[in-house]
Amino acid sequence: MKLERKHALVLIAIAVWNVVTYVTFIKNLAATEGRPTGYYVAHTVLIVVNLVIAALLGTWGVRAYKASRERRTEDVTV
Repeated sequence: MKLERKHALVLIAIAVWNVVTYVTFIKNLAATEGRPTGYYVAHTVLIVVNLVIAALLGTWGVRAYKASRERRTEDVTV
């Protein structure tokens, strides 16, 4: 499957959005006190999973962007 440049940019934007929102969530979680341990465990797992998803989407986005640039260069030179 070939992803176009616009798809790559959407993947990168989603990855950046996930990182920004979950870094904010980490700060807010660190500021809370007096919650049960399960609360912190559940939210920490949620944060880790979403940051892994962001890394995966960012990687796919960067690869797709580079591939679209290479295809554009080949189209121009041919």
